[in-house]
Amino acid sequence: GPVGTVLVQRGTLKIGDYFVMGSIHGRIRAMYDERGNSMEEAGPSIPVEISGLSNVPEVGEIFVILEDEKKARQIAEEHEHKLRSENMMADQKTSLDNLFSKIEEGKASELRLILKGDVQGSVEALKSSLEQIGDERISPRFLMCSVGNVTETDITLASASDAIIVGFNVKMDAKAKEIRAVEGVDVRLYEVIYNALDDVKAAMEGLLEPEIREEILGHLEVRQVFSTGKNGMVIGGLVTDGKILRNAMIRVLRKEENIFEGSIISLKRFKEDVQEVTQNYECGIAIDFAKIEDGDIVEAYEQIEESARL
Repeated sequence: GPVGTVLVQRGTLKIGDYFVMGSIHGRIRAMYDERGNSMEEAGPSIPVEISGLSNVPEVGEIFVILEDEKKARQIAEEHEHKLRSENMMADQKTSLDNLFSKIEEGKASELRLILKGDVQGSVEALKSSLEQIGDERISPRFLMCSVGNVTETDITLASASDAIIVGFNVKMDAKAKEIRAVEGVDVRLYEVIYNALDDVKAAMEGLLEPEIREEILGHLEVRQVFSTGKNGMVIGGLVTDGKILRNAMIRVLRKEENIFEGSIISLKRFKEDVQEVTQNYECGIAIDFAKIEDGDIVEAYEQIEESARL
């Protein structure tokens, strides 16, 4: 059976001891020194070859003696289960649901697809439509396009190439279902071609950064600059067009040159706090910019986040 060489660091090894080594457990049946001589026990700093392992161990595993076989088996099985779970996570198949995270991790730059359809015309129409989806960061790549139900071969190919299967008016063979459950391949079957396109497009649009659009709200001409208050520089002016909002972003323009960007600290009409002031009305605002002068223009704007579209 399997054998392994261990270096005793603490304590003493004896024939008959139960042990665990990562996901491997067993009972020491025999021990040999570096010359092949049989040993009954081994102390610290002595390398020994032992037999009685349940499998071949990994180099560098920690070798631990335990009281009984049941405890050794339990620890080994828990370790093996943990390793299996980690391996499954590391080798997780691409799906429309986890595609975004794979893109962020740099593990995907294309959406690999296997297309199946009831007739050749359906396959060609589906492929042609999907080819229109994508941008410079990610685009569909077709590994296979064919007529017929989803088979065991399709699942195997998808698993090996980390692809998604998209089927139109087809079913999945019993054997294919069985293998799919084991391999974790994402199979999407549709009866309406537009539903397939919508799902793939939505998944890919979710990868795009939102687009930020700036909308100018209005302008205020500075008519008077007051002393610095506890909440910033207080200025008075006239709204020449549009409106000024309390929560708006602003930039200060002097002879059309941008000299400051920030936000409005407070907005008042006479002595009352207000949420907005419209065209042709005077108001007072406080901003965190001490170098503002009479005649400067305060431009109010807001940034609107919009979902990106392919």
